Amino acid sequence: MIYADYNATSPLRPEARKAMVDVWDMGATNPSSVHASGRAARGVLERARTAIGGAIGSRAEDIVLTGGGTEADNLAIHGVVAALNGNCTFLVSAIEHEAITKAAAHSGARVQTAYVTPNGAVDLDHLSDQVADWDHETFGTPVLCLMLANNETGVIQPVADAARIVREAGGLTICDAVQGLGKIPVNVGLLGVDYLSLSAHKIGGPQGAGALWHRAGAPLKAVMHGGGQERGLRSGTENVAAQAGFGAAIEASVKDLPKYAMLSSYRNDMEAQLEREAGVTIMGKTAERLAGTSNFAKPGFAAETQVMAMDLAGVCISAGSACSSGKVKRSLVLLAMGASDALAESAIRTSFGWNSTPEDFIGVAAAWLDAARRTVLKETA
Repeated sequence: MIYADYNATSPLRPEARKAMVDVWDMGATNPSSVHASGRAARGVLERARTAIGGAIGSRAEDIVLTGGGTEADNLAIHGVVAALNGNCTFLVSAIEHEAITKAAAHSGARVQTAYVTPNGAVDLDHLSDQVADWDHETFGTPVLCLMLANNETGVIQPVADAARIVREAGGLTICDAVQGLGKIPVNVGLLGVDYLSLSAHKIGGPQGAGALWHRAGAPLKAVMHGGGQERGLRSGTENVAAQAGFGAAIEASVKDLPKYAMLSSYRNDMEAQLEREAGVTIMGKTAERLAGTSNFAKPGFAAETQVMAMDLAGVCISAGSACSSGKVKRSLVLLAMGASDALAESAIRTSFGWNSTPEDFIGVAAAWLDAARRTVLKETA
């Protein structure tokens, strides 16, 4: 089997597995308990928090541990609304993950769209016009929601420039960095954002662990209440083993950044072959992209058919975001980029990661070309 769906979830890194097993071997672990077992659990949790903070250039105390990226996004969205008493307007990029778009839509605050260019990057000129002479009395604080890298196309967003534009208008920026973490360098100071959401399972950590970084002094209130864990911002007993796995995975992924960057060469070769032999369209090709992500389309070859054909060939890929309903549907991200319905309905995503090999790229290309040829022959028979 060839696994080419790392943007959906990554295989567990051995470092993360060991860290988790070590916690399970500790026995009962509640980091809120004051006895020896609880203190040991607290030590594990704080080491993980320090590792996460170190990977993004932040203080450990500014990290709120969560149950995943979606929870981190929701804490940022709803926590900002609560802190600002609803007096804000979200500027949500047209390519955001549903964890952001749906959270904003259900926040009770105003929502506007920040549009993107045909190459899949946020339109900075449009954003500048959008916040020029911003009416704070009418619209409250502008809050930009812009991901670091798109989960479907891999296009890396100009977050620092966008955050600066919004900051100069008296606004805030929430950055979903789930897909960028462990693939490109991430530094919250250089990005200039106010909130940054993270997830473990995209980088070889376990599912069910994430984090939200928030700038000291940035408005944020708890939206889930209970025992007051995580400095009162996220109640509920922390998953010590999962967070230990997150800490181990993030340290390993940062060390592997040069190795991940090398995947772009194999991806480019794969794309060149598909363009040459099948005339596919590479989505976001002219933009800076994550090295291991390729989104391509062949009108007339339905994405659902492609996914099934590749599955039968022993290759795991996705069409659009694999984090939504589990169904194959037309990509709203590609439509936002101005792609035709025919392209959007035939686009698939291949994504590679820490355990991928050059042979995986070759195998994906061969399997896809074989499936495409068989489909064309069947339709013309």
